[in-house]
This record gives sequence, structure tokens and C-alpha cells, in this order.
Amino acid sequence: MGRYFAIRIGRAALTIVLVVTFAFVVLRLSGDPALMILGPEAPPEVLAAFRKAWGLDDPIWLQYLDYFGAIAKGELGRSMRDGRPAIELVLERIPATLALTLPAFFLKVALGVPAGIYAALHRGSGVDRAVMMTAVAGFTVPSFVLALLLVLVFAVQLGWLPSGGQESWRHAILPITTLSLGGAAVLARFTRSAMLEVLGQPYIRTASAKGVPWRKVVTSHALPNAAIPTVTILGFMVGTLIAGAVVVESVFAWPGVGRLLVVAVANRDLAVVQCILLLVAMTMVSSNLIVDFLYGFLDPRLRAKGAHA
Repeated sequence: MGRYFAIRIGRAALTIVLVVTFAFVVLRLSGDPALMILGPEAPPEVLAAFRKAWGLDDPIWLQYLDYFGAIAKGELGRSMRDGRPAIELVLERIPATLALTLPAFFLKVALGVPAGIYAALHRGSGVDRAVMMTAVAGFTVPSFVLALLLVLVFAVQLGWLPSGGQESWRHAILPITTLSLGGAAVLARFTRSAMLEVLGQPYIRTASAKGVPWRKVVTSHALPNAAIPTVTILGFMVGTLIAGAVVVESVFAWPGVGRLLVVAVANRDLAVVQCILLLVAMTMVSSNLIVDFLYGFLDPRLRAKGAHA
């Protein structure tokens, strides 16, 4: 068991390093922050002084070493836009993002999992076909298209809800709905597939042949064994609580981490972008790591297999 967990932790740490490295290199190759912040009309000596002050005139390998050295000291840099610590700017925005993503996550589970289970138990019925058609539509429609459609219907035409901002709880309804519908569709689809696979196993037929009530067969045998694929999707969704809100926050002008990331990328505010990407990477890796640990505790065969991976 110790080897299984050690391998998973090592892979998680390597993933974070690779993500941060990739982001570091891409950001420095994508444009000059001095030109984005000061403007192309700024005098050359001003641009040169800005680059020197922020270490942008150093070789990229030296910038890379300095960056990881700062991370080791717990320093994530300062915003080139206003000079404030990047982590401070990000932490200010996290409550707004969680105010959308946490309710959306629980709504995904409340809608998607029961719908998938019901569709599997009534395979081939009209309800099953309706659930799958809705799931396919929710899975394929991009979030920004769904967001704009909801704004058009409920904000513009009906006038029931505001189209953006964060003034009251009513402003959160459309963003939460946008975030939850796509995820609920994914959960319904995977839960249905997992349930159908389990319901076709010999031990399910054996339990039914022995006279075990169908309700007990479903709750005691089918649901627990169909939980692992669903747990995988849920772990991924937890990991994308922050990253998944980028588009929705931009459409609805919601002042969260996702919108901050869009603005920081446009301004080439390197420290802020790197801080957010590091936070997203750690969140996703941590959620996947927790899922791996749950697998290891729930199924000893996975621990044995993982120890030899």
C-alpha cells in the first residue's frame, strides 16, 4: 500500500512541475509584457527599465530557476499591473468563483446521477431515450453557447433574470445553471453506462435468480459496483471547479478567478497567470490523487496493480 501511494504522489508532483514549466515557457514566448502594459508608444528606455525591474531581460533559463526558487520560499510573484502579490489577487477572487462552482457541482450530482440510474433501470423506454438525448445535447453544446442562449431567453426576452454582475443571488442563477447542465449531462451518460455494465454481470443475474428483491439487488449490488466510474468523473469535476468557470465568468461578468485569468492573460501579467495555473494544477492533481487513494482503499486489486506500474 505504501508503494502504491508513493507512486501516485510522485506522479502528482511531476504533473504539477510539468504544467508549471509549460505555462512558464509559453507565457514568455507569447508576447512582451512590457509592450502590453506600457504600450508600444512607450520610450525604449522606459521599456528597457521595466524589463530590467521585472527580470525579463534575463535568459529564460535564469528566469525559470528564479521562479522555482521563489516558489520554494512560498513567493508567487507580484502583479506587473499594480504591484500587489499575485496570490493576494487570486485569493480575493476565489470566494466569488466558489459561490458559482460549488452549487453547480452539487446540482450536477443531484440531476445527473439519479437521471443516469433511472435511465439504466428503464433501458429502451421513452424516459431512457429522453435522458440520453438531453445528455448528448448537454455534452456537445459549448458552455459559452449555452450561456448566451440562457441570457437571450431569460434575461433579454423574458426579463426574469439579470444578464451579468454580482449584485444579488439572482445574478448567480444563470451562471450556476450554465455550469451545472453540461456536467449533469456527462454524469447521466457515464452513470447510465456504468449501471448497464454492472446489471449485465453474472452476479446480478445470480442474485435475482435466488429471489433477492430487485430493489435490494440494485441498492446492494449494482449501485456500489457502478460507483467507481462515477467517482472518476466526480473527481475530475472537483478538479475543474476553478478552471471550468473561466468562460462562464467572462460571459456573465462575474468577478471570479476565471475572469481574472482572462484579464491577466490579455495583459501578460505573468505572475498572476502563473499563480492561477499553479492553483488549477494543484486542485486537479489533488482531486485525482484523492480518487486514486479511494480506489486503493476500495479495491485492493488496484493497489497491487499500481505497485507494479
